[in-house]
Amino acid sequence: MLNALIRKATWVWLLGSLIVFSSSAIGQQPARPELLIYCGITMIRPMTEIAQAFEQKENIKVTLSQGGSEDLYQSAKKSGLGDLYLPGEPTCRDRHLAEGLLGEVVTVGYNQMAIMTAKGNPKKVKSDPKDLLREEITVIIGDAASGSVGQETKRILDSLGIYQQMIDKALSLSSDSRSLNSAMKKGEADAILNWRATGFFPDNAAVVEVIDLDQKVAKPQALLLNLLTFSKNRDAARQFMRYAAAEEGQAIFRKHGFLDNKTSVQ
Repeated sequence: MLNALIRKATWVWLLGSLIVFSSSAIGQQPARPELLIYCGITMIRPMTEIAQAFEQKENIKVTLSQGGSEDLYQSAKKSGLGDLYLPGEPTCRDRHLAEGLLGEVVTVGYNQMAIMTAKGNPKKVKSDPKDLLREEITVIIGDAASGSVGQETKRILDSLGIYQQMIDKALSLSSDSRSLNSAMKKGEADAILNWRATGFFPDNAAVVEVIDLDQKVAKPQALLLNLLTFSKNRDAARQFMRYAAAEEGQAIFRKHGFLDNKTSVQ
């Protein structure tokens, strides 16, 4: 009887030891790397698809935070959290580079501004931003203070000497490309200036007409994926940068209406 009790106690002790060891070993396994990417709204569709493919390929979780490019930068700066930043145009990097938060960079494609109207272009808007000043055309444009679409709109209209005229004429200013397209689809304006690629998104293509602008007026703008210098997952972030800039990532950008990173810009 005593021997049976001793054997039972020994088995209980061994089982307990195995459970403690197993729990300890699991606890020591390295945590799955996680990336937080700040992504301008215009690029959220290709970046979401790239992130999903990357997660399947690598054991790395990717979270995307979307918004206006300037708003995103300020959010990253204030929080000190995150790994990568993709604004809608390169002046965002130029403007903030001296602050030291934007490190290594890769070009993942190009976007270009265009005029957009309702399908069929009922007001016969020409491929010239100056035509938007016609009295019978109602216009909504981007807000230069909140996002890349507004900043690029300002640059183009300033170069033509009509920015203030367009501000005075515009029915309202929109914070980002999504709200511009929403206004267009609701019939709130006859025309908008917006990033060209968004006009080819499936939910926009059926109702929006894209009117291309000459590269001399609307130069294609590089999409720069920036490594944030305070990133705690730099190796994983660099892996994502390489993936997005390589052929598989570039095919996804082309699929969503963007120019790839091999585009020749005049």
